[in-house]
Amino acid sequence: MNAGSIAEPRSLQQWLPDLAFGFENLTSHKLRSLLTMLGMIFGVAAVVAMLSIGAGAQQKVMAFIEQLGVRNLIVEAKESPNWQELQKVRKTSPGLTLIDYQVIRKNIPDIKDGTPRKRFAPGKILPKPQQDTPIVYGVEPSYLEISHLRVTEGRFFDGSENAAAAPVCVLGAAAKESLFGASAAIGEYVKLNEQWCHVVGIVAPQLAPQSEVSGVRTEDMNNLVYAPLNAVMYRLEDSQSQLKDEVDGLYLHLASPETSISDAEVVRGILNSSHHGAGDFNVIVPAELLAQQKRTEKLFNTVMVAIASISLLVGGIGIMNIMLAAILERTREIGVRRAMGARRRDIVRQFVIEATLISFTGGLLGVFLGFVMSKVIAWLAGWSTIVTISSILLAFLVSISVGLIFGIYPAVKAARLDPVEAIRYE
Repeated sequence: MNAGSIAEPRSLQQWLPDLAFGFENLTSHKLRSLLTMLGMIFGVAAVVAMLSIGAGAQQKVMAFIEQLGVRNLIVEAKESPNWQELQKVRKTSPGLTLIDYQVIRKNIPDIKDGTPRKRFAPGKILPKPQQDTPIVYGVEPSYLEISHLRVTEGRFFDGSENAAAAPVCVLGAAAKESLFGASAAIGEYVKLNEQWCHVVGIVAPQLAPQSEVSGVRTEDMNNLVYAPLNAVMYRLEDSQSQLKDEVDGLYLHLASPETSISDAEVVRGILNSSHHGAGDFNVIVPAELLAQQKRTEKLFNTVMVAIASISLLVGGIGIMNIMLAAILERTREIGVRRAMGARRRDIVRQFVIEATLISFTGGLLGVFLGFVMSKVIAWLAGWSTIVTISSILLAFLVSISVGLIFGIYPAVKAARLDPVEAIRYE
């Protein structure tokens, strides 16, 4: 016990003077030390900044996928661009229909809830929108829970209103702003083509994909007008209805996300059979997209770190070069220390500490520079950047490791100098 307690203070007493001595050597050559650190500073800054860009982009995509719901399956119709294409498809497939929805519900017991969707862009709308024309979504009341909508004012329409094809609607946040501005919208009326609809609710803003996500529509999810499915199908006239399927989307809410992939295969099988292999639909599995996006994020981070680590490698070579030059400058000092009883491991420790101090200080400055760079990039480019603790720790630990690895060879070379020859060195 006593031997152990004595060994620990002795070890500490050996390290503290070397730390102070190493710091003194670095501060006595400030410019050289700073130039040596530049490779580490820029390398760490590059790792932190590049990972922050990737994390920002990935977070938005993953948040949108999570908004779709990992317990949901979404079927999107592939609509024909013109009459000729539609005629070709209709020879084999009736398109997406309410019958498809009913057959799927009957054959997949895992489906807890669901709704068909009928969407269209109205040719005329009053009040006149200040921005882009809102898209009308005809859905059943269950869409509120399936798509995780949150009503901020008023209410969502109910089952009785859907059954009666009631001319009511709920506005998305951007649609409300575009149609009514700062004025109250609840209780007002919106004219969609030739039908006046009573505004009964406003929903909270939603995330929208900034880039295409595996078959998901890239449209503003806030610039929507929600109406009962039956009202849209039987009251609202769509000028392009002859080019569209009876319904253009199906939302299926599962009891558990564990069955999403297998249930998606069943849905594909049912639709392929009823559509005779026309391939006029997409089945979107958010749980699968989320897993795929996480794999993509890991790959992206690995590639970014590998690219940015080249700067750290260059910085490590710079440290080795300076440490080798320092050995030549301090050969006589090394010889004197050896002559006074310093062991080889004492010399190794001294130079490794100096190399580590360079990489440690360079790493700290690099983390700060990387944080500043990520904010500047976000400000100039308008991108979302997120500096994560993991990216800081990764960059910092790599910089320390590089300093240690590239500092060992000069330290060992210094320790192997012959004391007598070192003292004679001029």
